[in-house]
Amino acid sequence: MSGPRITPGGPRDIGLANWTMISAGAKAARVPGLPHLFTTMARHKSLFRAWLFFAGRLMPRGKLPRRDTELVIIRTAWRNGCDYELDHHRRLGKRAGLSEQDIERATSPDLYGWTGRDLALLNACDELHATRNLDDATWDELRKHLSERDAIEFLLLAGHYGMLATFINTLRIEVDH
Repeated sequence: MSGPRITPGGPRDIGLANWTMISAGAKAARVPGLPHLFTTMARHKSLFRAWLFFAGRLMPRGKLPRRDTELVIIRTAWRNGCDYELDHHRRLGKRAGLSEQDIERATSPDLYGWTGRDLALLNACDELHATRNLDDATWDELRKHLSERDAIEFLLLAGHYGMLATFINTLRIEVDH
C-alpha cells in the first residue's frame, strides 16, 4: 500500500478558520500535532464543518455513556480494519473507563466474558457490520438496555464510524504520530 491518496492540508488548503479550529481541538484533546483525518477532510471546507458538527453530537457530546460510545467505536473500527480509528479510540476508551483488557477483548472475534449491556452493544455492532441491519432478536436485546432515543443514537454512532472507517481506509489516511 502506498501513501495517502489525498494528503493532509495546510492552512492555505483548508482555510485559516478550519486550521485554527483543528489546532485548538487538538490541543484540548491532548493530541500530538494535528489529526490527519481533520486536515484531510477539511480540504472540503464547508463539508468538514458540517461533518464536525454532526460528529461532535455523537462524540463527545452524545447522550450515550462515554464508555458505551468508545466500546461501540472501537468494535466498529476493528470490524472495519481501521487502524487510524483504533489508535485514537484506544486512548479515548481508556479515558472513558475501558480497561486495557476491555479494549483487547473488544478487538477480538470472541465475545466470551462480556455480559448484559456490553454484549448487546458488541453483538449489534457485529451484526450491523455484517448485514447493515439488525434482526429482531438482536434489536430486542439491544432495546433491553437502550431507550428509544439511545437506540437511535447507537445506530447513528455505529453507522457513522463505519462510514468514517471507509473514508479513512480508502484515502489511506496515516495514523497520527
